[in-house]
Amino acid sequence: MQKLEIKGGRKISGTIEISGSKNATLPILASTILTEKEVLVTNIPIVKDVETMADLLRSIGSNVKLNKKTKKIKILNKKPLKTFAPYHLLKTMRAGVLILGSLLSKYKVARVSLPGGCAIGLRPINFHLNALKKMGAKIKIKNGYIIASTKKGLKGCLIKFPKISVGATENILIASCLAKGQTKLRNCASEPEIKDLISFLKKLGSKIDWVGKRSINVIGVKELKSTTHKVIFDRIEAGTYIMASALTNGRLKIKNIKPKIMSTEINLLHKMGVKIIRKKNYLIVNSSKNLRSINIITKPYPGFPTDLQAQIMVLMIKANGVSTIRENIFENRFMHVSELRRMGAHIEIRGNKAIIFGNKKLNGAELMATDLRASVSLVLAGLVSSNKTIVNRIYHLDRGYEKIEKKLSKCGAQIRRLQ
Repeated sequence: MQKLEIKGGRKISGTIEISGSKNATLPILASTILTEKEVLVTNIPIVKDVETMADLLRSIGSNVKLNKKTKKIKILNKKPLKTFAPYHLLKTMRAGVLILGSLLSKYKVARVSLPGGCAIGLRPINFHLNALKKMGAKIKIKNGYIIASTKKGLKGCLIKFPKISVGATENILIASCLAKGQTKLRNCASEPEIKDLISFLKKLGSKIDWVGKRSINVIGVKELKSTTHKVIFDRIEAGTYIMASALTNGRLKIKNIKPKIMSTEINLLHKMGVKIIRKKNYLIVNSSKNLRSINIITKPYPGFPTDLQAQIMVLMIKANGVSTIRENIFENRFMHVSELRRMGAHIEIRGNKAIIFGNKKLNGAELMATDLRASVSLVLAGLVSSNKTIVNRIYHLDRGYEKIEKKLSKCGAQIRRLQ
């Protein structure tokens, strides 16, 4: 099993080009089931989750050509697709459940394995299922599979999500594109990745309108067409590298981004003392010697993202004073804390709140990654620790970060992948 070896004490300086967003690519790929015409998606990240989604589409009959060099994927559904999505392809990737809405909308039937992914909370899919039932689907769960059908096809209706959910918004948005009549979605997630999905679906010919801050109306159409779409940048990857540079007192240029989308994260980092120069399509992180403590709460966009919670915790360990994080999105997302404590961090957990006592020296250790974002927080900790750090189970990392050790080593980190 592969692992990363990191020797701390090096500044992260230079230039890093940010990859396309994994969290935007996956729902876009799932939605290609809706059209029989050729679709070309560019700027995709070459990460494990994207490859798994490509395999999933192939398994149901899609013609998928993934070019890792050009970061393009071409998809054509000439023949009717299979409507069965097996467990072995969904066990590591939660986004696989997004093909449920696509299959049900296009073929009126679907048998999809319950999803896997990171072990960071219950993340129940009842919001997805209840909404599809309201649209006319009959659904049961048997032997670990969601079995769904609708004789006359999905019908548009008013759906108000009980809680803001990115996955449920995406799934029902996709399902609504071919549904009969109008679907009104309320209390939707409004992440940039959802806006990118809507941009793609509209290029396909879907009739979608934002009618309020968290309100979307969709008028179903009979068929969709061919299109080409460039995926937006990965704001979580960008945030991770900003923190890597700030932690190590480096100077880093981060390219292929739109800083405006990351205003919340950048403003919070400014408050901590991280010096960031914003330009239209890039930003520069300058050396940040005196980091200050801060209190944050994770919230749906435009709030501070839960996917950067583990990374900013490492920054808090090196800051002066006591910081706090209140995790409001997932109920089990402090699993990295025990590993950071083994490195010398002083962190207390009280329910969904973490209290981080700053200005602590970290010591290298052998560590175990538990999920995607937790694994990258351990890499960040390794960059500022004394001695050598080993991060095991980096298959979590490979699900969402493209060539992380190559990008970091190019900017001065002493990091390598071990077999």
